[in-house]
Amino acid sequence: MIKCPNCQSKDLGKIGINQYYCWNCFIELSIAKETILTHQVEEDGTLSSLDDLFDEESRRLS
Repeated sequence: MIKCPNCQSKDLGKIGINQYYCWNCFIELSIAKETILTHQVEEDGTLSSLDDLFDEESRRLS
């Protein structure tokens, strides 16, 4: 079970293959090579990376 690296919530919705949405802090997560990639959904629907806000350890799947 994955949890959001931002808010530690497990309240995630699956929106695609290896793609999730955190219903607590409203960021999108995707899984690639055992690492959680974090994105903010912009008003126009594009994604902006938030990975630089979290260290590698907090984004690693456990």
